Amino acid sequence: MKDMTKGNPTKLILQFAIPLLISNLFQQVYSLADTRIVGSFLGEEVLAAVGATSSLNSLVIGLLMGMTNGFAIVTARFFGADDRKSMKKAIAGTIVLAAGTVAVLTVLSVVFLTPLLRILNTPDYLLVQAASYFRIILLGMMVTVFYNGCAATLRAVGDSVTPLIFLVIATVSNVGLDLLFICVFHSGVPGAAIATVLAQGISVILCLLFIKKRYPELVPCCDDFMRLFHDRHLVSWMYSTGLSMGFMLSLVNIGSVVLQSAINTFGANTIVAHTAARKLTELFMMPFSVLATTMATYCSQNLGAGKIERIKAGIWRALILSWIWCGIVIVICYSIVPTLIYMVTGSTTAEILNTATKYLHINCIFYFVTVVISVLRNSLQGMGDMVTPLVSSSIELVGKVLIVVLLVPRLDYMGVIVSEPIIWFIMVIPLIIQVIFGKTFRIMREETQPA
Repeated sequence: MKDMTKGNPTKLILQFAIPLLISNLFQQVYSLADTRIVGSFLGEEVLAAVGATSSLNSLVIGLLMGMTNGFAIVTARFFGADDRKSMKKAIAGTIVLAAGTVAVLTVLSVVFLTPLLRILNTPDYLLVQAASYFRIILLGMMVTVFYNGCAATLRAVGDSVTPLIFLVIATVSNVGLDLLFICVFHSGVPGAAIATVLAQGISVILCLLFIKKRYPELVPCCDDFMRLFHDRHLVSWMYSTGLSMGFMLSLVNIGSVVLQSAINTFGANTIVAHTAARKLTELFMMPFSVLATTMATYCSQNLGAGKIERIKAGIWRALILSWIWCGIVIVICYSIVPTLIYMVTGSTTAEILNTATKYLHINCIFYFVTVVISVLRNSLQGMGDMVTPLVSSSIELVGKVLIVVLLVPRLDYMGVIVSEPIIWFIMVIPLIIQVIFGKTFRIMREETQPA
């Protein structure tokens, strides 16, 4: 466990963020390896089928990850306030609320999967394979949410190293199981999905055993669950925070789903190019999301301890660190991107390479804006502001819908490429206004001052 309310903010942020960065890197390495394995052994058409579900997959994962991270904000607040009794009750709440939500989502998403894929304009020749892949992913959502819940709880108490260890195990297992199911068992695209669920299941079991042995104070007992059911305020607080953060990421991903519906009309080459470009984009933006996650925990712990000035200092230092990375990404994008696209897809098709390269060349220039969005949005969530981040994310959703309606019919895929930079500049506005002119810091001071 690590108390982030004491010590140098930059050092604490980096100590927390670096293991988290490595964790996300391993996730991306698996994602890229999975793409390469599917593309190399099953062909570009199967890769396009998997790519056609990528936005829906991101939507589901984003909702679950956001929800568990929101629950962890409450846990971190109690940890910062040194209230261990309430902290265990919040962990019990994480288990109950996450499991209940996922049970409902699994049923609904599996039942309506095929209609959703048709709404996304998934080509008929890809529909069967896309559905067979994603149905298995959806059936494994309970495993995904329990892994995310364990990792988020550990990060809430300042431990970002342990989730890294089990993620590495899951990643290595995933790649090995991919090769086993696809190359040895010849199970096709469903095999890739089965490998993902099994690998996450292994990680969850190991993580739970480790927590029970190393951090028994994080394991809720029956009394914690009983006290949870009688604490409506805590349940309401946790669920509103979890859903707020989950919806924040979901709105972002719903916008991507809307864009995917337009992308799926451009043919298999464009789908593969966009899938590769988005995977590299996720890799390039990884430090932004890592620092954003770090700031949610950092701000929540320090708010629990009543240390407002440390929150301000931490936000500025996270922004500076992210801007340095932006400069590095621009250099990478304008030097070796075609090679990276080939490494991801295994394709030498000129249309795929050129389309993906164009996407990255234009978008990377504006990453300086996305940094501000990521850091401020999660910092405000960590400080208890559940409205402003949702407003910002809603702007992104509305913007992407308008892009599909107004720009894509006129500019084709170029309309998709320019959509995100335009939207970023708009959605950062309410975040900056809230931080500079809003009531967040004033309310925080009032809440943390002794009566």
